[in-house]
Amino acid sequence: MSAVLADAIAEAAARQAQGQGQAGCFHCGRPLAPDTCWQATIEGSARAMCCAGCAAAGQAIADAGCAAYYATRAAFAPPATCAAEPEAGSASASGPATGPRGEAEFTVDGVRCAAGVWLVERCIGQLTGVRAAQMDLAGGRVTVRWDPAACSADAILQRLRTIGLTAWAGGAPRHGAGLERARRTLLRQMSVAGLSTLQVTMVALPAWLVGVVEDDARGGGADSGPAETMDWAGLLFALPALLYSARPFFGGAWRGLRRGVPDVDLPLALGIGAAFVGSCAALLSGAGEVYFGSVALFIFLLLGSRYLELAARRQAAGALERLQRGLPQSALRLRGDPPARDTEPVPAAALQAGDLVLVQAGQAAPADGVIHEGDTVVDLALLSGESRTRRRGPGDTLPGGALNVGQAIVLRVISGAGDSTLALLVRLAERAVQGKPALARRAERAADWFMGGLLALALLVFCAWLPSDAARAWQAALAVLVAGCPCALSLATPSALAAATDRLLRRGVLAVRPHTLETFDRATHVVFDKTGTLTHGRPVLRQAVPVGALGVDACVRIAAALEADNPHPLAAPIRAAAEAAEAAAGAHEAGEKGDAECDNDGEDAAPLLAERVRFVVGQGVEGWVGGRCYRLGSASWVEGVAGGVARAAVPAGTTAVWLGNADGWLARFDLCDELRPDSGDVVRRLRAAGKTVLLLSGDDHDTTQQIAAQLGIAGALGGKLPEEKLNYVRRLQRQGAVVAMVGDGVNDAAVLRAADVSFALGRGAELAQLHADVVLLSEGLQPLADAADTARRTLAVIRQNLAWVTLYNVMAIPAAALGLLQPWMAGIGMAAGSALVVLNALRLRAD
Repeated sequence: MSAVLADAIAEAAARQAQGQGQAGCFHCGRPLAPDTCWQATIEGSARAMCCAGCAAAGQAIADAGCAAYYATRAAFAPPATCAAEPEAGSASASGPATGPRGEAEFTVDGVRCAAGVWLVERCIGQLTGVRAAQMDLAGGRVTVRWDPAACSADAILQRLRTIGLTAWAGGAPRHGAGLERARRTLLRQMSVAGLSTLQVTMVALPAWLVGVVEDDARGGGADSGPAETMDWAGLLFALPALLYSARPFFGGAWRGLRRGVPDVDLPLALGIGAAFVGSCAALLSGAGEVYFGSVALFIFLLLGSRYLELAARRQAAGALERLQRGLPQSALRLRGDPPARDTEPVPAAALQAGDLVLVQAGQAAPADGVIHEGDTVVDLALLSGESRTRRRGPGDTLPGGALNVGQAIVLRVISGAGDSTLALLVRLAERAVQGKPALARRAERAADWFMGGLLALALLVFCAWLPSDAARAWQAALAVLVAGCPCALSLATPSALAAATDRLLRRGVLAVRPHTLETFDRATHVVFDKTGTLTHGRPVLRQAVPVGALGVDACVRIAAALEADNPHPLAAPIRAAAEAAEAAAGAHEAGEKGDAECDNDGEDAAPLLAERVRFVVGQGVEGWVGGRCYRLGSASWVEGVAGGVARAAVPAGTTAVWLGNADGWLARFDLCDELRPDSGDVVRRLRAAGKTVLLLSGDDHDTTQQIAAQLGIAGALGGKLPEEKLNYVRRLQRQGAVVAMVGDGVNDAAVLRAADVSFALGRGAELAQLHADVVLLSEGLQPLADAADTARRTLAVIRQNLAWVTLYNVMAIPAAALGLLQPWMAGIGMAAGSALVVLNALRLRAD
């Protein structure tokens, strides 16, 4: 550590001792007991500590190479008496639920300034295996990514507690509490500023009226004594607003200067400080105007606009917090037979596949599972945005987070709580708020440049007025600083995007990437997949047609064996047909023992097993059944083993899946999948918005063309493999198109990633969702049309906000520079501008 840093720490210690008037704890500032013996060696000097906890915390900070924290902190750390003790109910005791690849969010209490943020990020980042640590000071949350093989959540919590901070795993409750604390603090500061404004006005108005009357009566020769007395009273009443209510602006300006990146608080702090100092100078000299009332009013208006901004942030974060709160923290696991209802409470994170849990009425499912016992009604509004409830019974799948509004049921867990549907949505939603869209980044850069120009302009205006009127020079420069503050410019874009994201999430649209709305509004082409997207994705087997030597039942059983582990939607109806045939055969054998054989081909009706199964994306499946190699899938795929060409005609409106082996073609399975009822309306709405709608499917060309004709889609291509879909989208992009892709399933992952903006249905494969920019949570495509409408409205609101900000600056700044605007008038206009853009953005949340 350099000598400069050591001197800075020594100076900090001297300021601490001087401020307290007695020796105090170097870490937390509490008074030291006369007989204290606790010390920590920081930068070669022994520092007195009040207790063992603070001594351990201070020594740990120094040993970690973070002693610079003490030179830069703006407030004392909280007492660390219990730093080494895990808090009851914390993640150390219950085992925190972490995301995939070691990622979790922790809540930290006791961090009050940028130095504390630096300390937290630095100390966590020094742990072996930690890849990244980023802290949000306002919410008191730190997001950490680490290698599970080299680090653990408990190690991170222990490191935070070692340096004297109280930490918990998870962020939703604490983040909400942090926003609520910020709201209460801001409300108190507004109240103080409002009272100061009223008090200054009460003493200034009578003095001004008396002065006017006396000037008229005495020809302007009135004694200034009463007015000066009232001005001194105004100074006294304005001090609380300056010293308490204006702290956010002065603190923000100082932190920005210390980082070398001035922010929007700088012109505000300069305006407030300059107006107050100038008023004090005028009061002491007896010449010039005083602006104590304007200072208090300006602070009050600024805090009012920030209160609106905070309210918008709380509302925008509300949907994410509802998702996070929907994750149950505990579950009632059954220890014996379900009818006995012998349960034990366990952390939801401890649930494993196969566990039986009791979900009582009014409780949410702690993890994804299958109903083992009981019929009930569930509310999926938190997951999909749908308000209507659905009936569920034994055998039905229930996603984690679904609310049981009927009677108690027994759920068999099929995946851990950390891998549940709701947990996945929470992770995707958290990812969405971590980035900034290009619009927001451009607005921030514009605000930075604008602020630099504003400071230069204020200085120029002051120099221009100074030779002719020094008092007017000071007033005009202040008015320029206040009128041109880029607060509204900084809020114009993010406030609209936050409100739109919240609106979409409430409507069942989860925007994972920050660029979604901007790109979707610019999209020229919307490309749909067919199966599971425009259709329900739950095809049924219309008929099985033998075209070879084997009978229907034998072909169905062979196909079902090949599709046993295939998640593709077309595999399910074939498996269902085989199960139905086996059940019918079993019933027939039970009813007529010793009668004729049940299978026309003389084979046993027991399920067949496939070996050496190989799936080829977009083509089909190959495997060995009974010692022979079979292929099941598209005609071109089966042709590779069966030879020749399939001659059987495929009925219109169906999808054909072929079965064959080295002996030739064996069977054709005709599958049909109904269109979603809202597909036609969504296509019409997208076309009405000026977008070109295309259909790109792996299904055969004739079926694809028929679906396109029903929906009014002009361009449709069938029989496309995943690579061909990808090449088609890239060709559109090379031609200048902005492509939005809507798909479902693993086959669409590559093209979803390549599109400019992509949408995946919530029931689709997890891989497709993770590669998509947006996940549609509700059943159906209606949320896609809502997203298009919201994107259009959001960009319109952003343009309105930017137009208002530009118009105000074009009018207000020249007027302020010419001396036509008083500083308090400029303050009203600036605060009104910030409030206007926030209120305009909040219109997007209206249903």
